[in-house]
Amino acid sequence: MQIKAFPKEDTTNGWSKILPTRTPKPALEDHVAADWLVIGAGYAGLAAARRLAENRPDESVVVLEAGQSGMNASGRNSGFGIDLPHIVGTLEELEGSRRYMNLARAALDYLETSVEQHEINCDWSRDGKYQTASSARGSKELLEPFAKELEALVEPFTWIDAAGCKEKLGTDHFHSAIYTPYCVLMNPAGLTQGLADSLPNNATLYEHSPVTTLEQENGILATTPSGSVRAPRMILAVNTYSCQFGQYQGKIMPMVAHASLSRPLNEEERAAYGVEKPWGVTPANAFVSITMRYTNDHRILIREGIDYCPGQKISESKRLALKARHKQLFDDRFPMLPNVEMEHTWSGFVAMARNGSPGFGQVAPNIWTAVCQNAVGVTKGTAAGMLAADMACQVDNPLIDDMHSLGQPNSFPPRPFMDIGVRANLTWMRLMNRHER
Repeated sequence: MQIKAFPKEDTTNGWSKILPTRTPKPALEDHVAADWLVIGAGYAGLAAARRLAENRPDESVVVLEAGQSGMNASGRNSGFGIDLPHIVGTLEELEGSRRYMNLARAALDYLETSVEQHEINCDWSRDGKYQTASSARGSKELLEPFAKELEALVEPFTWIDAAGCKEKLGTDHFHSAIYTPYCVLMNPAGLTQGLADSLPNNATLYEHSPVTTLEQENGILATTPSGSVRAPRMILAVNTYSCQFGQYQGKIMPMVAHASLSRPLNEEERAAYGVEKPWGVTPANAFVSITMRYTNDHRILIREGIDYCPGQKISESKRLALKARHKQLFDDRFPMLPNVEMEHTWSGFVAMARNGSPGFGQVAPNIWTAVCQNAVGVTKGTAAGMLAADMACQVDNPLIDDMHSLGQPNSFPPRPFMDIGVRANLTWMRLMNRHER
């Protein structure tokens, strides 16, 4: 099997740029044998590799990453470890919410153990998050049902009015918000790098080692530009590139989100802003409104919307236009900070399924997958990687049933009908929910 498409790595990721310089792991330049092969070193792949190494301490694990940890999609998200599901409306969905929470919180506990044990520099903090509505209509249609769901789940939350939003977030843009306390905020590039650099001794990561061919006779043979890995078993964790490996073809939609990170506020600007505690905002409607963060080092993150991007490439002119757009959004929400510029602007690609299900499970006698996290990669990716490793090692983990209960991605119409349908649907959602901008 020939692999024909690869991630396009660039150096625009702001989360990586504000970290100390990291020396990447060497590329694979030899022909090696291992007991396990993991392809992809994002949250799912790193969790799978760590769990395999823990489950089988006397066996060897090799991880191949096409780019560099922290520069890939896992290092480009907004830095939320989300522990709660989205709004649901039926008892069946409510039970699904409980299963989702079990998975998410197990993932966060697993990550937190690694962060603490290896002293990973990623600003990991359980600061909670604010789910916001920009309008009275959004509050009624989106936040009120969310509050009812949290009550049914017996989950703590605080309802915050416009004045409270102004006090907590430093902007009068929001009509209301729901604060939930257990979400984790972090620098996602720092977390990904730290996880990559602290793998157990029996797990070896090779960076800048894209798989160019994959053969599945007598086990797995993965070839890279300068070497190869032979292993009897494999976990695939390549998200939007799954179809290149013959998995989930026509079932995963490549989407892109764009973000900018400001320079740090100086002392005078921090006084004008008037908020000291870091916070994270996720909008009630993520396709229309914006996600924001106020970080420990006094930067503000702006991330707007999710777009369909089958080519998975963003031009420099597009990036500069996005930077200007994010500055405008920043100024609208924080007029007291007119001289704060966007220091970094980047894009990150995510995999989404039509029905919101993950690509998880055993797809061949010796191959397991942990892909398609539907834009909640920190928790869903980590959980999928952990549980794929447990399945492969025949570890009895009740969370595997919870993961299976989320279903499998269903098929999209063939292109170009898929392209037309997805773009039309996104346009319709933005039009009908424009009150939430």
